[in-house]
Amino acid sequence: MINDQFYRRRYVISGIAVLIVLVYIVRLFYLQIIDQSTKDQADNNALVKHIIYPSRGLIYDRNGELLVFNQPIYEITMTMREMGKDWDTTAFCRCLDISREEFDERLVEIKDRRKNRGYSRWTPQVFMSQLKKEDIATLQEELFLFPGVDIQKRTLRDYTYKAAAHVLGSVGEVSQNDIDRDDYYIRGDYSGRDGLERTYEKQLRGEKGIEVLMRDVKGRIQGSYQDGELDRTAKAGTDLYTTLDIRLQMLAEELLAGKIGSAVAIEPKTGEILALVSNPGWNPKVLVGKERSKNYNKLLHDPTKPLMNRATQAMYPPGSTFKTIQSLVCLEQGAITPNTLYPCSGPGSTPIKCTHHHGSPVALDRAIEQSCNPYFWCAFRDLLNRDKDIHKPYEKWRNAVMQFGLGQKFTDTDLAEQSSGSIPSTQLYDKFYGKDGWKAITIRSLSIGQGEILVTPLQLANQAACIANEGYYISPHLNKNDSMRIHRHNLDIHKHHFEVVKEGMNRVMIYGTGRHYAVDSLHMAGKTGTAQNPHGRDHAIFIGFAPVEDPQIAVAVVVENAGFGATWACPVASMMIEQYLTGEVKRRDLRRRIGETVLNESVKKW
Repeated sequence: MINDQFYRRRYVISGIAVLIVLVYIVRLFYLQIIDQSTKDQADNNALVKHIIYPSRGLIYDRNGELLVFNQPIYEITMTMREMGKDWDTTAFCRCLDISREEFDERLVEIKDRRKNRGYSRWTPQVFMSQLKKEDIATLQEELFLFPGVDIQKRTLRDYTYKAAAHVLGSVGEVSQNDIDRDDYYIRGDYSGRDGLERTYEKQLRGEKGIEVLMRDVKGRIQGSYQDGELDRTAKAGTDLYTTLDIRLQMLAEELLAGKIGSAVAIEPKTGEILALVSNPGWNPKVLVGKERSKNYNKLLHDPTKPLMNRATQAMYPPGSTFKTIQSLVCLEQGAITPNTLYPCSGPGSTPIKCTHHHGSPVALDRAIEQSCNPYFWCAFRDLLNRDKDIHKPYEKWRNAVMQFGLGQKFTDTDLAEQSSGSIPSTQLYDKFYGKDGWKAITIRSLSIGQGEILVTPLQLANQAACIANEGYYISPHLNKNDSMRIHRHNLDIHKHHFEVVKEGMNRVMIYGTGRHYAVDSLHMAGKTGTAQNPHGRDHAIFIGFAPVEDPQIAVAVVVENAGFGATWACPVASMMIEQYLTGEVKRRDLRRRIGETVLNESVKKW
């Protein structure tokens, strides 16, 4: 019995021994095959891996104008292991014109593994970056005095024009999250932080190269390792050709100076964005180099919110510009015809008054021309009252409106920073009024683009493009080389309905609120809007396109707290159309007056 017991224990002891051996084998396999840290540390004793950074891709406008290019900068790296006890800190600080306190602070930050997880005494660590040639000139002459210090050449963004900052974006130092997400980056690298620089980061950044050098036991570089067999040439980033017309972009920025607002221009047939302006903006140069962090904080705390891209993120009631969509939806759903007449009593009309006298009754084309509020209320009312249950016709109306790209983000595009806007749902009104507690008159403000409807300037420009194209749009985009033709969105509205709406918009520019800013040589279509603003003066809005017979440009302009759309938004859009189609703005007095007028004293020039 005792022998049997020892016999069984033999298997247990043997199993434990086998298990221990397996643990050691697995550990050795991990250290030698999977985990390269031990090998890397050994290699670092003998080898120096010198990263060669590629040039970032250039950015051009649609006509080949260079917008963003590179200028050389330098960064200083330190390999702590090579910095001996006799290292002259005072002389080093003098070369860079920095204090001993600043030197010590930088060293503490470098060695803080919470901030710099890749820290190693054996590998170069970034001490200072984004330095110009004159900043490192003295150090370069005396570099031999400071073992372990190296000067690395990099590139920094520069800009041909002081324009399009929101569109182009900026380049800044990567965060730890960036490093964790993408092993391309190490501490001290740069990447696109916003705009096109961020959207097309992988295309623009290129591929790093590497040069492997060998050193002796004293750390002195002996030359290339294995005759350069392990070296890899850096590959420059791919250039980006945008859809922007920089001349049009600069004109729009000039006209919106001293104002808060935005302007968007689109080529209707292609969806290519010709101009995307948000004001206040800034000179893109202020977010480059050593001053980037300080200037970014200033922009961040500016009460006018210049960092916000109002063209794609700000939301406004569309006001009377929405009457063009209202017309098309009511026509398609049979609530009206082009010849349907509704009465108007001018300012005495109820429950929605008209802003002026224009005769009565009116048909659709003249209702658009004169922006007759009672007409569109009556059309909206008749559409919703065709069913006892308002939910069905309202949802049908809402779905038709959203076909124009309203109430949602453009998901098949390269515009990353967008707001969706809002076309209110039946659930929203059921929540506020109860399922049976609301009807057409409850939501009558929607008929004229007020109430709970919110749109972005980008959506307004796309709306104009839909009408110009008579029933479709290509998703707005900024990459000229990216074919977006497959991103065509067809509206479920018959083409012949657009004729009367385009005629009405043309009459706006001949007889209506836009007549003072029409260009004699151009057949233009437009619609002004004045959006009520509970926080102050009304917003001025305009949408339009030209030429009517073959639209080449669709425009939307919003000027916040400016009053009537015809007074400020319309002339800005009109001059943008003139510039794009004729190559110049001949109305120089108008250009000077609009561009030099300050409507908001708090807007700063950056």
